[in-house]
Amino acid sequence: MIARAILTRLLRRIEGGTLTVVEPGRTSTFGDLDEALRVSVTMHDTGVWRELLRGSTGLGASYMDGRWDADDLVALVRLAARNAPKLDRLRSRFAFLVRPVQFLRGGRANTVRRSRRQISRHYDLGNDLFGAMLDERMLYSAAIFETPHTSLEQAQLAKLDAICAKLELRPDDHLLEIGTGWGALAIHAASRYGCRVTTTTISREQHAEATERVRAAGLEDRVTVLLRDYRELEDTYDKLVAIEMIEAVGWRNFDRFFARVSDLLEPDGLALL
Repeated sequence: MIARAILTRLLRRIEGGTLTVVEPGRTSTFGDLDEALRVSVTMHDTGVWRELLRGSTGLGASYMDGRWDADDLVALVRLAARNAPKLDRLRSRFAFLVRPVQFLRGGRANTVRRSRRQISRHYDLGNDLFGAMLDERMLYSAAIFETPHTSLEQAQLAKLDAICAKLELRPDDHLLEIGTGWGALAIHAASRYGCRVTTTTISREQHAEATERVRAAGLEDRVTVLLRDYRELEDTYDKLVAIEMIEAVGWRNFDRFFARVSDLLEPDGLALL
């Protein structure tokens, strides 16, 4: 099987831990046998190898379908993180085989219409669903845990403050946020740093929730929540921020995205991704 041959060649380069792959009729071990970090993955059918050519999407989808299991998912993620740079370099050598598969599965142009449809299928599932698993601010991006004892709320606040500090926000700034989420950063920036914020989303559910949260915070005079695609905006801004939305753009559209970011910024503006 070509997929298995490609991927086992990559796995043979693993360092910093041991990965055991159990599949029907075969068990293989990769990595450093002397390392304390160990994880075992059991594949319930050999077709999983083909799914893995799709990258993290195939990995996640096949796990959800119950086609493989791990005795320690956290250890698996840690081992993958330790080897990510090396595996990425090796994976690029097989791009001529892998990319046609990825393109056929999702290589269509990321138009405004298609973007709205994709976002709706995810974020418009209902705010109650996301509220059941997120913190009070409904933050959906990685927090900054400054100590092992930092709470999730403290870590999310640290993340918001780090973003605002990197943007050097001042009261006379007008900040554009591409990808509103549920309004946490817009509210934080306006209330703590005094700037004006225009934030835009293409999720109707998020737009409704963020608008209500801005109203409840008494910031309607400082925060404007738009229901528009970033490609449809026309004004220019002092500062620009986009948090965890670049994956929705897709790597094929990075040139257009960053060109649009440049167009939306004042000549001496500052952007943070």
